[in-house]
Amino acid sequence: MNRKTDLPLPPYFNLDPANAASKLGKPVDTTRFAKAAAFCARGRDDLARKGYAPDGKKRLRKFSTWEICRYLIPVASSHLRRVLRNNPDLPQGEGEGGAKWFTLEEVIALRNFFAEEGAAKKEYRPYRPKGLPAKVVAVANFKGGVGKTSTAAHLAMSAALDGYRVLVIDLDSQGSMTSIMGGKVADEWQTVFPLLAKDYALHVQEENEVREAKGEAPLPLDETLTEALKITASDVVQKTHWPNIDLIGAQLNLYWAEFQVPVWRMMLRRWPLWDALTGFLDREGLLRDYDVILLDTPPALGYLTINALAAADILLVPLGASFLEFDSTGRFFDMLYSTFASIEDGENAARRAAGLPEMKFEWDVVRALITRFDANQQTDLANVVQAYFGDFMNAYRQDFTALVGQAGEQVNGIYEADYRDFNRETYVRGRETFDRTYAEFKEILIGSWWRDQAMEEKEAKNGEAQTA
Repeated sequence: MNRKTDLPLPPYFNLDPANAASKLGKPVDTTRFAKAAAFCARGRDDLARKGYAPDGKKRLRKFSTWEICRYLIPVASSHLRRVLRNNPDLPQGEGEGGAKWFTLEEVIALRNFFAEEGAAKKEYRPYRPKGLPAKVVAVANFKGGVGKTSTAAHLAMSAALDGYRVLVIDLDSQGSMTSIMGGKVADEWQTVFPLLAKDYALHVQEENEVREAKGEAPLPLDETLTEALKITASDVVQKTHWPNIDLIGAQLNLYWAEFQVPVWRMMLRRWPLWDALTGFLDREGLLRDYDVILLDTPPALGYLTINALAAADILLVPLGASFLEFDSTGRFFDMLYSTFASIEDGENAARRAAGLPEMKFEWDVVRALITRFDANQQTDLANVVQAYFGDFMNAYRQDFTALVGQAGEQVNGIYEADYRDFNRETYVRGRETFDRTYAEFKEILIGSWWRDQAMEEKEAKNGEAQTA
């Protein structure tokens, strides 16, 4: 019996095969992929330029007196205005009356002035012990879409606004971080690829010196390796629209590193492929030139990710509050253990045989952090994730807000969004989402530095005691 209250059948019943076939179009060959890629490239460029100036370049917006006093420099707005009146040599900003707008370069100049002339107890510059290297931070997970790039980008911007010098290295051949930072990468020679090649080539040169002494034939240095030996940091590091954020970008050809690295390793088994990025950062003085180096990794545990993890002092693992992401993250940690324990076992067997000290991978801090959190629907599962990860887990859960969504549409970070495009409450709430994430990260950062400094001082005292 049919009743008016009967529900209609689901849409997957009574489909007509002939009609379905008529909608399929012709079979797809490989050239159709090229056409789709070309359309996507054109669309990607058009969408990316939403955040660009009319001349095709990305520029950082200016910051108002309200923002500076609320978020950037701990001074009252009335005091800032008074200081500007009394010091005409300082940047005066644009605008009339109290509503002045400043570039970030000008904000940095004001911060430096207050650090020299302001109250001694206020933190005008962030904590950074002299003589210690930059902290390298890898943001990694197997799962795509968990917020790796967004987290890395916003931490880079937060740190830059706080006064740190930041280098961002994009290791994902998709190049999303490069797009956010407005980077231009013509080919793989402007990515980390030649840095890995150079590290291998340097080890080949060392090996060939040994072989020459033994009268053995040298290993070949092909054109790629010969060119890579000429590469320096200045060839791959580019400026961004942020005055204190630099970038090593990525593009699709970077993916070939995943195929080339194992070939090099087979040719020279003693090459520590996992240390190639670490060696570059050290040799080129980048650990001295920057305060924070952020590594955005691809969603896989390939050779690029292994290099990032081996170079990192701090590992951040973003995940959403869902079973699938929790499950994937657990498998990610399992794979990390298997991979790095295997490297340790293999290397240490050879080191023990040669009478050398054993190697050990170690990280200052590892933290998982929940992103895109919806407290109305995900609190219970987030509590479960927190319970299982324990001290691996960040305390704060990063909410998804309207500000985050709108900034993403403009290929911008939320710190690049102009608060005048929102009501003030929406902006403050959206910004707080990442400010609190940065606060936890900064606590990890400065705690790691402080511990390093305390250890150095202790070792120095022990050395003095032994020589006394």
